[in-house]
Amino acid sequence: MTNLITGIIGLALVMTFLGILVVWIKAIPLIVIVVGVMILAVIDFVHSLRANGVHR
Repeated sequence: MTNLITGIIGLALVMTFLGILVVWIKAIPLIVIVVGVMILAVIDFVHSLRANGVHR
């Protein structure tokens, strides 16, 4: 349960930080990179939760 809560908080903070950067810079390559990285981060988070026994 701790991994779930801390993971959600971490993902939310990273998304907020990168979202602010994307809004300020507004460069297409940066947007593509940020979206790709966030997709990979969410996929990794889900896989790590499933490996630890939390199935949703």
